[in-house]
Amino acid sequence: MSLTAITFLIALVLSFCILMLATRPTASSKSAQVRLTTIRHSIQAQKSGTNGAELEAEGERNYVVRLGDFLQRYSFAKKLQVLLIHADSSMSLGGTVLACAGSAVVCGLLGFLLLHTFLLAGGAALVGAAIPYVLLRMKRGRRLKAFNTALPDAIDLMARSLRAGHSMNSSIELIAEQSPEPLSSEFVQVYKQQRLGLHFRDALLQMGGRIPSRDLQFLITAILVQKETGGDLTEILDRAAHVIRDRVRIEGEVRTHTAQGRLTGWILGLLPVIMLALLNIVSPGYSSVLFHDPTGQKLLYAGGVLIVLGGLIIRKIVDVQV
Repeated sequence: MSLTAITFLIALVLSFCILMLATRPTASSKSAQVRLTTIRHSIQAQKSGTNGAELEAEGERNYVVRLGDFLQRYSFAKKLQVLLIHADSSMSLGGTVLACAGSAVVCGLLGFLLLHTFLLAGGAALVGAAIPYVLLRMKRGRRLKAFNTALPDAIDLMARSLRAGHSMNSSIELIAEQSPEPLSSEFVQVYKQQRLGLHFRDALLQMGGRIPSRDLQFLITAILVQKETGGDLTEILDRAAHVIRDRVRIEGEVRTHTAQGRLTGWILGLLPVIMLALLNIVSPGYSSVLFHDPTGQKLLYAGGVLIVLGGLIIRKIVDVQV
């Protein structure tokens, strides 16, 4: 395949990805679509005399849902489901697995067309399969960072509300109304669960399960201990907010000081791979001896292992826990 055809194929794939990202529905449109679908199903159920169980069975016939149900028996699927919950993703388990498979196929084909080697095409397929997972982890990280950043202000708001004579339920409602996302939606869910009769302790513990935040776990523990043993809750909340603010500040300073090390790790890890791909694009067949000769293949394996080990060592050095 010529270089022009390969370039056209890459441009076509990138254009399709950009078009999909640009035309994806917003959160408000998704919410409206869900409400409209619910109303339409309820009207159809009233006209045809079907009940909710039949509608649920109809939804379960979706192959994506069936795939997710089939994968539930495996441990990796359970971990992926937890990641979807933490990232607050609208994708289902089956949809995520299908996205990983599709990304692996596309990256594998592009790797084979560009490099003309099954070994590197397999590596490109593995990288493509990991892309949706990495995006989910990035989304979880951004959501967790936004939650931890807004949590001290929410704790201060709760303490001021309690000092003003409001109840705990009213304080949670006030946080849900005045706090930014994603903290607002989580406290809205806690407030609704209490309104529906769920115990306050269980509602807090469920929120802790949805948000993998150590600061939130610290706050939940402080509130529940105060409920059991008594004491001045407003003073406990003030101290909790102070401790969380200091921890967030120190964590930001640590990330600033280790930014150079993380950037060095990415450059050292990706530079050999990018240079090898560019050399094969500019001069097709330039490194064919390296891929087909047994000694060259051993050198490739050794180089890949050393790159991975170096990345892990650098990550261990710059990963400072606060």
